[in-house]
Amino acid sequence: MTQELTINKKINKINKKELILAEAAKLFKEKGFGGTSMRDLAEKVGMEAASMYNHIKSKDEILELICFKIANQYISQLQEIENTNQSFQDKLRAIIGLHVQLIIEDSASVSVANNDWKYLSEEKKNQYKQIRKSYEKSFANIIEQGMENGEFKTMNVSVALFTMLSSIRWIELWYKPSRDITPQELEEDLKTLLMNGLNN
Repeated sequence: MTQELTINKKINKINKKELILAEAAKLFKEKGFGGTSMRDLAEKVGMEAASMYNHIKSKDEILELICFKIANQYISQLQEIENTNQSFQDKLRAIIGLHVQLIIEDSASVSVANNDWKYLSEEKKNQYKQIRKSYEKSFANIIEQGMENGEFKTMNVSVALFTMLSSIRWIELWYKPSRDITPQELEEDLKTLLMNGLNN
């Protein structure tokens, strides 16, 4: 019985931490990292500010957890796509789909990772930049290999990469479930628009 209670307490603690992170992401997106206090967050999750520290050490820790969660999701899923035997066209379509799905599933956290990472400590900021550079390099390699393989038109790889990334990023600002387009339709339309600019 004691062991069961201990397990339940651990699960409850994990669930509360996930709730805090989810609500913090929404507040950071709405008010900005600098404009959100721990008191704001405590009110949002229905907890006393003092009890929040049983789950989270600081607002800085919340930002770190959100930013690195999103960054690591992108990296791990991109690596899965890289390791498939698909054509470069299909790999690129899968990467576009990855971005759309993550934004729709957790737009608040993606927004924080895109906009508030600059508030990370210097050490964490440098780590985060390295992950971003690694992701961009892998993404660019797929575009470049597709050009070399004759699947894509030959053009400046950086222009292609950052045009695609910036074209995807606006979804986080624009998309709402009430829009007259389903997530699947949005994903397919975006793939068509972005791939048509590259395909031979």
